[in-house]
Amino acid sequence: MLSAALRRRALAPTRCALRAGFTPHVVRYYASFPDHQVVKMPALSPTMQAGNIGAWQKKPGDSIAPGDVLVEIETDKAQMDFEFQEEGVIAKILKESGAKDVPIGSPIAVLVEEGTDLSAFEKFTLEDAGGDAKSAQPKEEKSESQPNEASAPEPSPEPEQYAPSEGKLQTALDREPNASPAAKRIAREKGISLDGVKGSGKGGKITEEDIKKLSSSPAVASPGATFEDIPISGMRKTIASRLQESVQKNPHFYVTSSISVSKLLKLRQALNSSAEGKYKLSVNDFLIKAMAAACKKVPMVNSSWRDGSIRQFNTVDVSVAVSTSSGLITPIVTGVDARGLESISTKVKELAKKARENKLKPEEYQGGTISISNMGMNNAVDHFTAVINPPQAAILAVGTTKKVAVPVESEDGTTGVEWDEQITVTGSFDHKVVDGAVGAEWIRELKKIIESPLDLLL
Repeated sequence: MLSAALRRRALAPTRCALRAGFTPHVVRYYASFPDHQVVKMPALSPTMQAGNIGAWQKKPGDSIAPGDVLVEIETDKAQMDFEFQEEGVIAKILKESGAKDVPIGSPIAVLVEEGTDLSAFEKFTLEDAGGDAKSAQPKEEKSESQPNEASAPEPSPEPEQYAPSEGKLQTALDREPNASPAAKRIAREKGISLDGVKGSGKGGKITEEDIKKLSSSPAVASPGATFEDIPISGMRKTIASRLQESVQKNPHFYVTSSISVSKLLKLRQALNSSAEGKYKLSVNDFLIKAMAAACKKVPMVNSSWRDGSIRQFNTVDVSVAVSTSSGLITPIVTGVDARGLESISTKVKELAKKARENKLKPEEYQGGTISISNMGMNNAVDHFTAVINPPQAAILAVGTTKKVAVPVESEDGTTGVEWDEQITVTGSFDHKVVDGAVGAEWIRELKKIIESPLDLLL
């Protein structure tokens, strides 16, 4: 069932695995239960410390084969499928759907070989699997306090009778409501507090029906309530943290320009008409290609701030902002400078589809050298500014297309007006990396390229 290398590591003592920094997703145990393996919460992104359990795709008794999706896991970046790489039968699920902030390495399920008696695992608990892993917490800084502590005399210990109890009182205060997983999930979705709810289940357990009755009752809403607290997903926490960090640590400056897209729109129409359904180019596809061309002209914009240096990239990997039901994510079109418009268009559509279905792999949204955020589909948005996606140094914000009256002079010297289709773009730049004149030069090159779109075909 296990490969030879994984079997050797899985059978090694736990302390050795910790010392080596290795956290296996599957560990074999021999105890009072039949031979079994504990499936642990995997690390699905480099920054992930804990995850939320989504929908289980397998239930106890189901067989699983390499490549099968075991469970959906919400990481700090996105919701992803945990594809299992072993074969066997699911004997027990230890973390139900809806479980929040499960630390990496915590047991989530039990796997056995075909033919194992599953009834032996009915009373198997999380503690039998070793309990939850400890969350990775930042170490408290003691460098400043240690010298003071060393010089001060040690205080006399408090008498034992005054020591706070860590027993029954603490357990009673911290105990979770006695509710079924389904009841907890529905209560969380509807914003219902389980405190004080009387359960109709065995031993007073709160059931799914109890919550449904509460949610349909007008008594659930407090009289005069004027707000609703919405639970924050792991993805929303990450978005908030990264953007706050970006605004605080990256001195933004902005350069705005109105750009004619009349020629670009005509070229787009001509190319799509001759494509015979093979592809359908969008304005965004042209803009992504134009950004790469501008980065080749002004490479400092295609850079990132690193401790002690500025890293300038040789290829242009464009992060494309995609709005999903769970938040904003920026999948990456790699090597845009070497791609044609058809390749860019195909890749953008593929990544956007995977993003909305929560199917992106980490390598498809981690990295990137520059970003684009396009609100052009909303005709109410003339222009806007975007927050830089760290550690990148620039992001382009694109507004909707507007018809603008432009004065023109004819050959006989008379003046008139022509209608020109224009977009307003705003570049946000990190002043640590990009000087004002450099950002302005990049916008000028971008404008020249977009207004002469045939150059993008060369």
